[in-house]
Amino acid sequence: MDAPLRSTTSLLSFFLLFFLGLNMFKQVESLGINYGQVANNLPPPEKVLQLLHALKITKARIYDTNPQVLTTFANTNIELIVTVENQMLATLCDQQQAVQWVTSHIRPYFPATNITGIAVGNEIFTDENMSLMTYLVPAMVSIHAALVKTGLSQYIQVSSPNSLAVLANSYPPSAGSFRSDLSEIMQQFLQFLATTKSPFWINAYPYFAYKDNPNKISLDYVLFNSNEGMIDPYTKLHYDNMLYAQVDAAIFAIARMGFNGLEVKISETGWPSKGDTNEIGATLQNAAIYNRNILRRQLLNEGTPLRPTVRLDIYLFALFNEDMKPGPTSERNYGLFQPDGTMAYNVGLLSTTSSNTEPASASISLASSAPPKVKRVGYQSLINWMMMMFVYFWWLCKC
Repeated sequence: MDAPLRSTTSLLSFFLLFFLGLNMFKQVESLGINYGQVANNLPPPEKVLQLLHALKITKARIYDTNPQVLTTFANTNIELIVTVENQMLATLCDQQQAVQWVTSHIRPYFPATNITGIAVGNEIFTDENMSLMTYLVPAMVSIHAALVKTGLSQYIQVSSPNSLAVLANSYPPSAGSFRSDLSEIMQQFLQFLATTKSPFWINAYPYFAYKDNPNKISLDYVLFNSNEGMIDPYTKLHYDNMLYAQVDAAIFAIARMGFNGLEVKISETGWPSKGDTNEIGATLQNAAIYNRNILRRQLLNEGTPLRPTVRLDIYLFALFNEDMKPGPTSERNYGLFQPDGTMAYNVGLLSTTSSNTEPASASISLASSAPPKVKRVGYQSLINWMMMMFVYFWWLCKC
């Protein structure tokens, strides 16, 4: 085959994979991404929106109510969760202040900007500022009442993401229970969620469990790779990954408090691509495998072993590496992308050229980048692959 023909064929192959990827990713309705902005080198929201569109991501979460982001995301298909910063909780316990906040931070942008949730604080129950706990539920009640008053409560849910540290027990999943010191406030919190039909959001990171105990925890188990898994001795349910076990532990803990029907969603999960010397497992390879395997599971619209027919919504952390985050090196290296729009690592993303001013146009193509241990693919994905191969060989024969 001569060089021009090779070039033409390669170009055709790229575009076939590109459009295959778009079609595959379009099916992942349960996947969102966290768009953190603790950095001084991120692209403007306009470029971020282009990247989300290219990736076919339709759900995002931000950690404030940045007017520039809310305005930019108007009249798009992005479902957006916004956040009340922790330091605002005390103020928003007051009903009038909450009405004013909703009137100035939410109402001007809705419905053009599809705000679907308000996260009231983040990991309040495990924050070092213990006084925040006393403000959380009153602030949530006030914000919800303000949404009712402004006619928005039927469109926007109010909740608050929790770290896994709210659990006293998480293994086995059926033993899941909340810390005893949180019993009273957790009862109030769960009652609010049940009354308003809002989800329990959890920030779940199997990476932390592995980092703290790598000699006893299987890396394959936390990365969703093929492994023996574990069987809960009481429910006899089989778990082949830690993330689903963590979610089911939270479900059991909620049920023990008398709120069995609450939906549990993952507001954050991810894996760092770089860490300090004592941050075992924080590597590019592990980060790519973890997020790639989550993407593959989301293509199947899976539920957990305890709720297999209930699709598990997951928000990956995070879209970008954030260079101004405090703490260990890992904190600044959870992003799928670098601030210039290039991929931090490949999770099955095909990317065109990028520059310092415009993020790469990209799409998902899991069929071409799946790790060999992950064998299950969706039926539609198989059909797409067969069609791609048919067209590809037809083109070769024609040439």
